Amino acid sequence: MKKIIQLVAATALLFASSAFAQFDQSHKAFDDLLKKHVTYISNGSASQVSYAGFLKDRAALKMYLDSVSAVPEATYKSWNKNQQLAFLINAYNAYTIELILTKYPNLKSIRDLGGTFSKPWSLKFFNLFGRETTLDNIEHDMIRAEGVFNDPRIHVAVVCASIGCPMLRSEVFTGDKIDAQLDDAMSRFFSDHSRNRYNAESKKLEVTKLLDWYKKDFTKGYKGFNSVESVLAKYADKLTDDVAARADIKAGKVAVTHLDYDWNLNDKK
Repeated sequence: MKKIIQLVAATALLFASSAFAQFDQSHKAFDDLLKKHVTYISNGSASQVSYAGFLKDRAALKMYLDSVSAVPEATYKSWNKNQQLAFLINAYNAYTIELILTKYPNLKSIRDLGGTFSKPWSLKFFNLFGRETTLDNIEHDMIRAEGVFNDPRIHVAVVCASIGCPMLRSEVFTGDKIDAQLDDAMSRFFSDHSRNRYNAESKKLEVTKLLDWYKKDFTKGYKGFNSVESVLAKYADKLTDDVAARADIKAGKVAVTHLDYDWNLNDKK
């Protein structure tokens, strides 16, 4: 009898491992929800999220999140880097939506969540790789971990459910497309003049606080980004139509100031 039980347990474990190993790398379940509930605005450089729609489809979101939580760390480590990064970005964005839904519609900002001594990003409200995990764990300890991805473009991919954030895309990131998707996300973000712009009157650049908060991430040489100025130079054509100003931005001659961050919920009413 004992041998039968051991055999059944081993078979179950093998079946589970096989299932986990075949995690859907297209992230179709989450992709379907994003296509349904995310709307592009401002010529595609920003988006709004229907949290009311996600609330109606919360069961489907939870099924996707359950599949994410079920992936063993060993399986995750067997994937290539692009698949790993896509997995973590999608997990971050999906769990952020789930966090909003825990109090929606009775909140105006993600910062309404958490407590007196805790921020929403440090709340342990889900499991990943068999451990209680936070959004901060995913972003800072996994995605931004030194020597793992070293890709500053992730800052336009992980989205904190706020108007000041880069837009949430109406599609998931996938391992086979993520490089192009991140380039596209950067281009869209710097095309949004509510977040990044050249002020013709002051002759200064007014840009997102993300470039201040994560300045260090943009100095590691990835994609030619050796400084914040190098980032702005690459996207000078997105920041202004002024040809002379573009040339000055590319030459690093334009002073940079940082805009206030809008923490209001990026909600589609």
